[in-house]
Amino acid sequence: MKLFLPGLLFTIVWLAISGSFTIPNLVFGIVVAALSLSMVRHQWSESSTYWRRVPAILFLALLFLKELALSAWTVARLVLTPKMELKPGIFAYPLKLDTDFEITLLANLITLTPGTLSVDVSEDRSKLYVHALDCSDVEATKRSIADGFERRIMEAFRK
Repeated sequence: MKLFLPGLLFTIVWLAISGSFTIPNLVFGIVVAALSLSMVRHQWSESSTYWRRVPAILFLALLFLKELALSAWTVARLVLTPKMELKPGIFAYPLKLDTDFEITLLANLITLTPGTLSVDVSEDRSKLYVHALDCSDVEATKRSIADGFERRIMEAFRK
């Protein structure tokens, strides 16, 4: 029962991202959410921390939706500009996260955000390589990831 709320949240996010609100897609979202949560159920092993994590997980989901909308708008504006002055590139983002779950979640959130794509993780798991549509200000992008997704992931999934 502890995983019901995260499962519901994952399913809602799936429906929103896929844009298909059909019964088969709902069932698929539920199955994927259940499988995903079964892989990380150890994160919710202590019931005392579960209810503390719920608001942090909701804030992470809201941050993702905000970043999704903002970056979609930015990418659309860049693409529709008559003279596209883009500086695409790959940069190394220094990770503060250390578990496979946290790194994977960050990489997926970055990839799901338009204009960015997680490419690889260094062998020592200290860096995440990110491709960005516009690398004109890499330091600002790194700060945005650190102050946004990475901080919210740590708040939500660390004890």
